[in-house]
Amino acid sequence: MKATILGASGLLGKALMREWSGDEVVGLGSRDVDIRDADRVREVLQKARPDWIVLAAAYTDVDGCESHPDRAFAVNRDGAVNVAQAAQRIGAKLLFLSSDYVFDGKKTSPYETGDARNPQSVYGRSKAEAEVQLQEVLPECCIARTSWLFGAGGKCFPDTILKLAASRPALDVVSDQRGCPTYSVDLARAIIELCRKDASGIVHVTNAGNCSWFEFAREIVKGAGLATEVRPVSSQQMARPAPRPAYSVLSSKSLQQHGIAMPTWQDALQRYLQERKN
Repeated sequence: MKATILGASGLLGKALMREWSGDEVVGLGSRDVDIRDADRVREVLQKARPDWIVLAAAYTDVDGCESHPDRAFAVNRDGAVNVAQAAQRIGAKLLFLSSDYVFDGKKTSPYETGDARNPQSVYGRSKAEAEVQLQEVLPECCIARTSWLFGAGGKCFPDTILKLAASRPALDVVSDQRGCPTYSVDLARAIIELCRKDASGIVHVTNAGNCSWFEFAREIVKGAGLATEVRPVSSQQMARPAPRPAYSVLSSKSLQQHGIAMPTWQDALQRYLQERKN
């Protein structure tokens, strides 16, 4: 199998490049191809002619998307459509990375793949609109929704918490938002499996279990052996430009249907802390 990863210099892209063996894999970063440039996308993919394209390139700064909506839609929606059209032209399959932000967070039980999209932020809207348009261009594409991504070698929640905890006696962390932390290594392994199984349709891919940001932070500090106190606060006390879903736990049923099981987020966190130390 030949695979091309777009967004290979990002958190997930790096993990995919490290984890993917036994196939012919090419990784391209934003310096190699800007997915907003349809002609360049077509040219690069025409030359590579992969069996699978994994689209991990995105504008993921959620608050940045609120102030730069044009860029958010140009990259996350229009860029994705450029890739889908190029994939269709060469007969390649596409796996697109999407997000829990396509939901409004008003549910109190895990979101299934068929639940209605109702994004509350610019980032969420850009991803939701991309999903709809991709399924029109490439009905057989695979849309892998994930959430709360963390991993070594980039900016992520555990990295931020550990840096702050190293210099502060106490940290205030939001306790009224629940989701599924997902380790880039485990997400990469699941994506590779999905490609090998010729997956199509929407799949929810996260580590098992769920928690609040406060619970996640407490576990990070404890796992790192730090004495910093972690205190729960409300979302209102920590207002951010982009609204966050209060509850965005994704159901694992769709992943189980492909015979794939993910480790718990606690197990993933321990491995991340070890990887970071090394």
